[in-house]
Amino acid sequence: MCAISGMIGLPCAEQTKKKMLSTMHHRGPDGNGCYQKEDTTLLHARLAVIDLDGGRQPMAYSCNGETYIIIYNGELYNTDELRRELGRLGHEFAGHSDTEVLLHAYVQWKESCLDRLNGIFAFAVWEENAKRLFLARDRMGVKPLFFKKHQGGLLFASELKTILAYPTVRAELDVQGAAEILLLGPGRTPGCGVLRGMEELEPGCCGYYVNQQLQIRRYWKLKDREHRESFEETAETVRALVGDAIKRQMVSDVPVGAFLSGGLDSSLICAICADVLKGQGKRLPTFSVDYVDNDRYFVPSKFQPNSDGHYISIMQKALDSDHHWCVLSPQDLMDALEDSVIARDLPGMADVDISLLAFCRKIKENVTVALSGECADEIFGGYPWYRDAQIRDQEGFPWSQNIRQRQGMMAHSLRGKLDGKEYVYQRYKKTCDLSDILPGTSPQETRMRQMVNLNQQWFMQTLLDRKDRMSMYSALEVRVPFCDHRIAEYLYGVPWAYKDYRGKEKGLLRYAMTGFLPEAVLWRKKSPYPKTFDPLYSKAVSTKLEALLEDKDAPLFHLVDRQAARDLLTAEYAWPWYGQLMKVPQTICYLLQVDTWLRINHIDLLW
Repeated sequence: MCAISGMIGLPCAEQTKKKMLSTMHHRGPDGNGCYQKEDTTLLHARLAVIDLDGGRQPMAYSCNGETYIIIYNGELYNTDELRRELGRLGHEFAGHSDTEVLLHAYVQWKESCLDRLNGIFAFAVWEENAKRLFLARDRMGVKPLFFKKHQGGLLFASELKTILAYPTVRAELDVQGAAEILLLGPGRTPGCGVLRGMEELEPGCCGYYVNQQLQIRRYWKLKDREHRESFEETAETVRALVGDAIKRQMVSDVPVGAFLSGGLDSSLICAICADVLKGQGKRLPTFSVDYVDNDRYFVPSKFQPNSDGHYISIMQKALDSDHHWCVLSPQDLMDALEDSVIARDLPGMADVDISLLAFCRKIKENVTVALSGECADEIFGGYPWYRDAQIRDQEGFPWSQNIRQRQGMMAHSLRGKLDGKEYVYQRYKKTCDLSDILPGTSPQETRMRQMVNLNQQWFMQTLLDRKDRMSMYSALEVRVPFCDHRIAEYLYGVPWAYKDYRGKEKGLLRYAMTGFLPEAVLWRKKSPYPKTFDPLYSKAVSTKLEALLEDKDAPLFHLVDRQAARDLLTAEYAWPWYGQLMKVPQTICYLLQVDTWLRINHIDLLW
């Protein structure tokens, strides 16, 4: 994995290059490169994973009178198949990197090369003579790509901080950006970069920039289809797809490990990886996170019925893995709060972000690549809101049933400038309306397809943002096999009755993978990424908020009503701020992240 950045139709002095590359170093500490000609500059910072010597970028290739230059962040999992196909068409390769294969694929097929790719990616190709730029992002949105039209040119980068490093770009927040932070955050509207003028290329989209015009199109979306396979045939297909995706994503020239939570998804990945490595005479490095005194303070709930330790122990013994624990204290979380905001460039998922950042630092001490279980819940219907009809059938985002609380949090200077309920509803409705659903589909199946799209385009993107920024801040590449687009495509049209086998979340996946895991883990009730229940953490964030409330210059209170923030110190709410785990302490932490974000980026408020 890497970081990419470019400036088209804009000047780039040596000092600007250095400044922008410095913002990219954490994602790519193994080297950097630059292509510069006239008013075009392409920058790359590399984390070497495949072809350590031959994969340097920017990479150029000349063919039929044109020179193509690529910068690429990602990993292709069908590189060998593409190389063989291109070889039959006359292409020759100097190394074995996927970058070189991707460049040749673009030269051969132009934008239609995207239909052939299995992987996670954000990349740009500059056609030197045509003076044309091509941008593309993977189907599921695993790798980020932001852009800004600026002074007659185009800026783009893997992260917002790199665009903000361009000398004439200002960090500005308008009313819409404030609405994203307070009404939707830590989620955000697809394609929205929150700061004024910042945009993100949406998953499954690509575009050409030529003559100061950027034309974007969607090359992939979930398409409904009639599902004719029996339950047993469906389970067999799922077993094959999941196994193949995991095995493909083990490809690496550097050590590979895996996250192990003791839940279904990470345990399946670990089981298959461990079996592959055992055949090579190796043990799988596995990694788990916990909190100091978690056994003492853990409180079971509807969303988090039990802690992970017992199940991790079962899996570690079954796998005979080389296991590593990362145990965090409340102070560890507070110490990493600012870094989590710097890493994400936006306020995030509070201590769930922060703990993952600290966890990834620990993992990086042992491996460069790790596999993780994100995104199975979106695809297989694992979240509680898929199965709770009361929540599922309500209009609105099911992971954020608190629009009144959010509106009440807004500063008075913002409240009259937009209709918060309508702002959220229109975004929800657009996603539902654009869901591809066959005519004649039953009301229940219609709603379940809408739920898949809502979760994939909104909630999953928040988790992928978190995963990418928190891991790449320590130059750790985290791969997500359940994000293989073939799995998402196949599961979209599978009847809900199959997915809900035995009335169990992800029942189809559990049945399909019978025999891979101990029964206690295979049928364990879903439990999300762990948060801390330590009262010392609640006290620490509350103390920090109390100090902020006494700061008359705190930027937070240009967005947030001071009294509403003060009420959080004694509040209890029926619904989390976001998702399953962001209760009151995490909501306080989110506000602390907002204040930190405004401060460190010197953001100008435009209202």
